[in-house]
Amino acid sequence: MPFTKLGLSDPLLRAIAEAGYTHPSPIQEQAIPAVLKGHDLLAAAQTGTGKTAGFALPLLHRLSQQHYSSNRPIRVLILTPTRELAAQVGESVSQYGAHVHPRLKTEVVFGGVKINPQMMRLRGGVDVLVATPGRLIDLVNQNAVKLDKVESLVLDEADRMLDMGFIRDIKKIIALLPKKRQNLLFSATFSEEIRKLTTGLLVNPIKIEVAARNIAAETVEQVAYLCNKTQKAELLCHLIKTEQWQQVLVFTSTKHGANRLTEKLNKIDIKAAAIHGNKSQGARTSALAGFKAGHVRVLVATDVAARGIDIALLPYVVNYELPRSSADYVHRIGRTGRAGEEGKAISLVSHDELPALKQVEKLIGAAIKREQVSGYEADKIAPPMPPEEPRPQRAPRNNRNVKSTGKAMDKVKSIINATGKVKTSK
Repeated sequence: MPFTKLGLSDPLLRAIAEAGYTHPSPIQEQAIPAVLKGHDLLAAAQTGTGKTAGFALPLLHRLSQQHYSSNRPIRVLILTPTRELAAQVGESVSQYGAHVHPRLKTEVVFGGVKINPQMMRLRGGVDVLVATPGRLIDLVNQNAVKLDKVESLVLDEADRMLDMGFIRDIKKIIALLPKKRQNLLFSATFSEEIRKLTTGLLVNPIKIEVAARNIAAETVEQVAYLCNKTQKAELLCHLIKTEQWQQVLVFTSTKHGANRLTEKLNKIDIKAAAIHGNKSQGARTSALAGFKAGHVRVLVATDVAARGIDIALLPYVVNYELPRSSADYVHRIGRTGRAGEEGKAISLVSHDELPALKQVEKLIGAAIKREQVSGYEADKIAPPMPPEEPRPQRAPRNNRNVKSTGKAMDKVKSIINATGKVKTSK
């Protein structure tokens, strides 16, 4: 079914055509009609499925059918877990709404930058507000925004927001909204926490689950290079140079690890930048922009910071270390192989990570091809565990401190013999 059959207005169809799309993705095909009819929505959707257009297009259509008031209250509120995702969603909403109405205004607010410029931009009113929960609470406390006219609420990547500890902020925000409104919740998982959140929030929601959770795209080639942990940086540099990778997203487990790897890459003239929570928002925005433009060859990121990185035709994703959660593996490699395009996901796996690799395979229900690169082979025999030191023998409970106890008893006996009484200490 083409987009033209979904009931969207001509200005939206024009923007869709300019973006190069003709047919909706599965989630778009199901979500757009439901949102147009005003239903609440509960959707299981991972990054890369086209979910942003799934809610942005119908919400923009509904806005375009209404009168634009002079005071311009916030009518659509979209909450996201991270700054990068907020910026990405805001960019998409602006792109899709380019021809809707000259007065249509979208703003994006998030932490990590000064609040005053955001307050100034909100002063004239805004139709669609994309925000991270923490910064929105700050703006509410500063009386910079009012949420009493919100008609539609979107919780994007709700599972990640709960994981990041935003549940209290979300509940505070919901309490400020009109009781009568449309609610759209998107989550990669339907965990017990998500189910609790939906209770009392969604009213007779349409449920959409476009694909089974934890299944990687068929267009993504997955391979695990077995290597020694101490050679991972050298192996990555070797692969980038010999395979001539020009754009690769590398995941590390820690912020410090991301910084160290970025320094090593830059020292051998592989232009790299790191993106993680300790970086200022300006540095993160600059790194992402440079990566998208091709000025930065390697973007090294942690899992949380990478949320919202949406790059068309990203060819390579590398797991420098396997994630702690097997589900995060699917999130990571979902950055490549989008929209039917081919991609490659490479994992550098040391001996101690083999159990984690097996857990990933169990989760995705498929074996991941294992290979070794000449000169960087893993040790054939696992490094021996250090011998355990013999544990000290513990004396039986009733025989402990026999020597000292014996001396004490001799002393008691001497006191009894001398006085005929047992002398107790005061």
